[in-house]
Amino acid sequence: MGKVAVGAAVVCAAAVCAAAALVVRHRIKSSGKWARTLAILKEFEEKCGTPISKLKQVADAMTVEMHAGLASEGGSKLKMIISYVDNLPTGDEKGLFYALDLGGTNFRVLRVQLGGKESRVVKQEFEEVSIPPHLMTGSSDVGQDVVGELTKAMERVGLDMRVAALVNDTIGTLAGGRYNNPDVVAAVILGTGTNAAYVERAHAIPKWHGLLPKSGDMVINMEWGNFRSSHLPLTEYDQELDADSLNPGEQIFEKMISGMYLGEIVRRVLYKMAEEAEFFGDTVPPKLKIPFILRTPHMSAMHHDTSPDLKVVATKLKDILEISNTSLKMRKVIVELCDIVATRGARLSAAGIVGILKKLGRDIVKDGEKLKSVVALDGGLYEHYTKFRTCMENTLTELLGDEVSDNIVIEHSNDGSGIGATLLAACHSQYIEVEES
Repeated sequence: MGKVAVGAAVVCAAAVCAAAALVVRHRIKSSGKWARTLAILKEFEEKCGTPISKLKQVADAMTVEMHAGLASEGGSKLKMIISYVDNLPTGDEKGLFYALDLGGTNFRVLRVQLGGKESRVVKQEFEEVSIPPHLMTGSSDVGQDVVGELTKAMERVGLDMRVAALVNDTIGTLAGGRYNNPDVVAAVILGTGTNAAYVERAHAIPKWHGLLPKSGDMVINMEWGNFRSSHLPLTEYDQELDADSLNPGEQIFEKMISGMYLGEIVRRVLYKMAEEAEFFGDTVPPKLKIPFILRTPHMSAMHHDTSPDLKVVATKLKDILEISNTSLKMRKVIVELCDIVATRGARLSAAGIVGILKKLGRDIVKDGEKLKSVVALDGGLYEHYTKFRTCMENTLTELLGDEVSDNIVIEHSNDGSGIGATLLAACHSQYIEVEES
């Protein structure tokens, strides 16, 4: 009996040693994967770096490209389109006006009653319908003037109306901002896409060959989403996203800062972590392979998660990517990743705004004169992604310094594509007194 007992003891001891060895090897393997995950995150953070010195270079490059785009057609990636809007609303406008807002999936008709300085917007109402899918795609061979075709369509149904202005949402945002504040000098859209417009001195537009407008001003539609510079902190993920897009080599700035792409950048980094470091386990989650499945609102929700166990992050991963059983430290990595992407986008947005202010000479205090400059902003990214907005505004202060930034105001100008367009129609029409029926 004694020999058997000793033999059993030896066998048990060997089994325990083998199990312990397996645990140690597993820990070493897991530790290696985690180290690789953190290495991917750190490398990405370094390449996304936006120190003030780099942001100043981006701002300077924006100013240079603005000059080049104003000098000649095709002179820059920035199109710097002359809008032919030389007057913006003052608040004196009176009458009944309509705006047609054509979005990506919806068509909206607005009716606005303006009552001048004292009453401002007396009444506004709208109707919205979904655009039928078969009308959202088609050939681009027609090449007809939109205003002309709209005018013909109104004549066919007996509408006694005239088209006063055709504008995009950025210029509409500028108009809406100026209507409420005469110090508004520029407007920026930070939403699904991004763009900027500003008020330029007409004599500072070399490619303008017509008579100078009486106002001396001209609104410029920058199309700043197409801005690019060697100073932009591009990463391998940005380059892959661009290569896979429908417009490779175009809209580089937009692909780094707008709501259409931020969530996709996060997805691409997570995919690399899953593939190279088994971040989500032995296999890459199938849903994670789908481009644009992780949208910026999802990213924003995870980034703003303040729960102790990051429950929102866990819920989003499960609902969107069908990934469950994530650890708290994994969820913390995802929040940090969201922060890196949002911070880069917000700080680059701020640098772009500073580039516009530099072009207008409003980035410094001249001879003790402090000019108040208001920038009107709109778009879901700016309005709803609080950490993005706060980071952008703080970066503006960093770039401009306290003395100048005290005179730079960011204001939310809501519904530029709707009410702003209506105000421009009013501004470019003879005032019409209309009694409400």
